[in-house]
Amino acid sequence: MAQKVKVIEECQVSPPPGSVPPTSIPLTFFDLPWLCCPPLKRIFFYHFPHSTQHFVQTLLPSLKNSLSLTLQHFFPFSSNLLFPPKPNTPHILYTHADSISFTVAESTLADVTTLVSHNSPRDVTLLHPFVPSLPPPRTLEDGTFVIPLMAIQVTVMPYSAFTICITFRHVAADGRAFHHFMKFWASLCKSSKQDLGLASFQGSLAMPLHNRDIIQDPKGLKPIFLQELWNSLPENIESKGIKRDVPSDMVRHTFVLSHVHVEKLKKWVSIKGKSHGLAIPHITTFVVTCALIWVCKVKSEENKVNDDESYILAFMADCRNRPEFSIPLEYFGNCLVCGNVVVNRGKLVGGLGNGILEAAIAIGSKVRYLQRESFEGAETLMSNFREYASLGKHMTIIAGSPKLEVYETDFGWGKPKRSDVVHVDNSGSISLSDCRDKEGRIEVGIALQKTQMNKFTTILEVHLTEIALLD
Repeated sequence: MAQKVKVIEECQVSPPPGSVPPTSIPLTFFDLPWLCCPPLKRIFFYHFPHSTQHFVQTLLPSLKNSLSLTLQHFFPFSSNLLFPPKPNTPHILYTHADSISFTVAESTLADVTTLVSHNSPRDVTLLHPFVPSLPPPRTLEDGTFVIPLMAIQVTVMPYSAFTICITFRHVAADGRAFHHFMKFWASLCKSSKQDLGLASFQGSLAMPLHNRDIIQDPKGLKPIFLQELWNSLPENIESKGIKRDVPSDMVRHTFVLSHVHVEKLKKWVSIKGKSHGLAIPHITTFVVTCALIWVCKVKSEENKVNDDESYILAFMADCRNRPEFSIPLEYFGNCLVCGNVVVNRGKLVGGLGNGILEAAIAIGSKVRYLQRESFEGAETLMSNFREYASLGKHMTIIAGSPKLEVYETDFGWGKPKRSDVVHVDNSGSISLSDCRDKEGRIEVGIALQKTQMNKFTTILEVHLTEIALLD
C-alpha cells in the first residue's frame, strides 16, 4: 500500500533575478529522439534524525537557495521546451519568468527501513507519493506546445530521513548532465551548511558547457529525426508526462553484486568462451553484469513465446571525451548513442550457463562496434524504438551506469542511504549504479510482477552460487 504524504508547501524556484539572460538553446540530433521518451524519475534518501520543523527552518532554506544558485548555471532545467508547428524546429527557451516546480511534503507513515532495504522486494507504489508530477504542457495560440522540463519534491520523514525526488525530461539532459547538476547543487548546499562561503565555493566547481555548436552532425541526422517527430508529434506529446498505471502486484528489488561476484563472472565467461573455441570481444563489468541480469529476466518469464523470437537489450554509450568528437565531460545536454543487442530466446535460455555466454558475446560485440562506428545505423534510431516498443516485454533497456557515481551526491548529511530509478516500474528498464557501502559493488534495480520476481531471484541466486564455486 502506498505511503501518504502531506504537502507543506508548493512554490517555484528560479535562478537569481537577472543572473541568466533570455536564452534559446537548439536541440541537436542527440537530443531529438528523447523528446518521445516519458519523464525520468530518480529519488535520493538521506538520513535526517530531526523534526519536520527543524527541517523547514534549517535545511529547507539552504536547499532552495543552493538550488537557485545552481539553476543560474543549469538554467535549461528551469526552462521550457517549445515545440512549434512545422516547419519551425523545437528548442529550449529560458525567459525571466521561468522556474522549477518545487514541492515540500511530510510523510509520517513512511517506514524508512523498508524503503531503503536491499533485503526483499517492495511494492512499487511505496515510492510514488514521493515523486513530483511535471506541470502539464500548454498550447499557445499559434499551436506551439510549451513543455516544462523538471519538477522537484522534497519529503521529510520526521526523526528519520528526507528524500529528494526529481522528475525531468530526457530531451533536456542525459544521465551524466543530470548528475552533474545534482552534485553541483549538493556541493553548494553542503558548503552553505558548513559556512564555506557560497560565492567562492561556487567558482571552484566544474561548470556546465551549453555550447551546442561543438556537436557535429556528419550524417545529417537532425532533419531525419525532425521529420520523424513531425510525423508522430505533437498528437501524443501531452501523454508523455502522465503517470502510467502499473500492475497491482508489481514489486521492485535492488540486487547488489559484489566485486568478487563480478570478477568471478568475468573469469567464468572467459573460461566458458575458450572451452567453446570463442574469443569474447569485450569482457567488462558492464558486459557481464548486463548479460547475467538479462538472462535471468528472460528465464523468469512464462514460456509463452517461441524460442526463435528475438529479444532486445538496449543500452546507451556516452560520446563525451571520445577523440573523434572532442566533446568535454561538462557538456550539458544529451550525448548518447544507442546499442541494440538482438538475441533469440533459445540462445538466452540455453542450458549450463550458455545463455550468459551468448549474451556476453553479443553485448561485448556491440560495445566494441559502438567504439568504432558510433553513428552507424543511427538514422533509424527513432523508427527502431517504435518497432521494438511493439515487442513489449521482449525489450529491456539499461538505465544508468556505475560510472555516474550516484552515491557521491552529498547535501551535507552524508551519502544517500539509497537512490532509486523510480521509472523502472513502468519502462521495462534495468537500472545500474554504484553502491553506497563499498567500492566495486554494483546495484541492479528491477521491477517485475511478484511471481516473476520470485523466479528471477531464484535463478539469479543459482547462477551466483555456480559462479562463486569457481576457483
